[in-house]
Amino acid sequence: MHPALRSHRPLIMGRRGAVATNHPVATQAGLDVLRAGGTAVDATIAVSLLLGVVEPAMSGLGGDGFFNIHLAGRAGFCVNATGAAPQSATSEAYRDGIPVAGPRSTSTPGLLAGLALLHARHGTLPWPRLVAPAIEAARDGFAATHAYAHFAGDCLAKLRASAPSAARFLTDGAAPAPGALVVQPELAETLETIATEGAEGFYRGRLAARLAAAIAAAGGMVSAADLAACTAEVQAPIAIPFRGFEVRQTPPNSTGFTFLQMLAILDRFDLAAHDLDSAALIHVMVEAKKRAFLDRERWGADPRGLDIPLARLLSAEYAAKQAARIDPHRAADLPVRPDKPSDTTYFCVVDAAGNAVSAIQSINSAFGSGVTAGDTGVLLNNRMAYWHLEDGHPNRLRPGMRVRHTMNAPMVFKDGRLWGVFGTPGADNQVQVNLQVMVAMAVFGLDPQQALEMPRWTSNQPGQPANYPHAGDAVLTLEAGLAGAATGLRGLGHLVKVVPPLEGPCSVEAIRVLDNGVRMAGSDPRRDGWAAAY
Repeated sequence: MHPALRSHRPLIMGRRGAVATNHPVATQAGLDVLRAGGTAVDATIAVSLLLGVVEPAMSGLGGDGFFNIHLAGRAGFCVNATGAAPQSATSEAYRDGIPVAGPRSTSTPGLLAGLALLHARHGTLPWPRLVAPAIEAARDGFAATHAYAHFAGDCLAKLRASAPSAARFLTDGAAPAPGALVVQPELAETLETIATEGAEGFYRGRLAARLAAAIAAAGGMVSAADLAACTAEVQAPIAIPFRGFEVRQTPPNSTGFTFLQMLAILDRFDLAAHDLDSAALIHVMVEAKKRAFLDRERWGADPRGLDIPLARLLSAEYAAKQAARIDPHRAADLPVRPDKPSDTTYFCVVDAAGNAVSAIQSINSAFGSGVTAGDTGVLLNNRMAYWHLEDGHPNRLRPGMRVRHTMNAPMVFKDGRLWGVFGTPGADNQVQVNLQVMVAMAVFGLDPQQALEMPRWTSNQPGQPANYPHAGDAVLTLEAGLAGAATGLRGLGHLVKVVPPLEGPCSVEAIRVLDNGVRMAGSDPRRDGWAAAY
């Protein structure tokens, strides 16, 4: 551990279990489940559903997710809980472009299918017990935080455009003041149905019929048939070695492979020879990111429609070639162009048995599409905006296929034992921030809270942004705490912008497991994150 760096929040530690989420109420619910004898999987289900209530701008029943799971003594696995493009969502239907808000921006929500799969295979507490905290928060309300008020204020236009959204998420058409209660009785009723009928009711029952009818009435494209066809998928994690660690990630259509590529490239450099906040270290990390993002554009897609050469992309030989292309004295100009032939929330849980879940879920942009589906209380995603429309693009819109996701859920092992779980929301910035956290903890020895409070950078390349129309510039953004590196980075050719603390790409949660079994948990102070342990 690094003794010199001060963190402004205490490092949370416990011997039996830890939970770190983007909202204190969700963290408490997860800890309650662990104390009641539930597993990390049980706590994950309760936290996931509750976050969709108390952090509605970020995730919910109308969105998607990925789960990276470690069960002590068993092979790790991932659950892909992302929905597909509706069958009516053809390129011709979007010939004038893909909207980033409104009913036509919504794809089939897959999150609940993933939670149901997790519970059916590895849940131990009754399903209604795990849904109960979300029902209570929706029925009785939760207190709006500063972060909630901020995001609601930024999204007034699209929330006002949907009467059910405006009624539940705003106060007289304005962002609610901190402390105001946000009550969602329609969502509470929907959750009560889910507690009784499970995901089956949401995708194929009477609730599904109501949901599909409400989406159609709003002008959306997700049909009852799309909901009925939605299933979650179990996948094997992908992994690379990095400095004595094994780093696992969620496979495509997640872009977890991009994070692994960056690490593999950086493994060829003496990172510890530089200060953590130095221009030299930031430069080489940014240059590694640029090269990995070129491959993200070439290969980030639904693997059911594209043969992705993961073995080559994650090989030591390929990483060495990529590393050799980095000029330590000059920034490369690398626009993102494919070869032709958000907002989100993250949380993690570790239980007493050493089981762990790295979880990420999203409705894409803040408050997703802005559309609440009639009287169901379900706020719909705007994930359709992640598709491309260009002929030959690997992520070109195809009905029934899953879009490329920026969501990724890392998990780290050392000597065959769980070492850490961490992650963040932030669309294109997710893998970049995860990279910085991994290097801070694994190379420089920072504890989770120190790593989460350190200042960060985010890099953009022309053509990179995840949302349609996928434009963008070549700016390297530094938080003010890295301003001392700005001159050096400009001298290397980077176009630098210094900003106050970031919010979207900076809401990391992390748990470290020490050799003596102590769980160290940290939470990002830039939003509403909170960690707890016992």
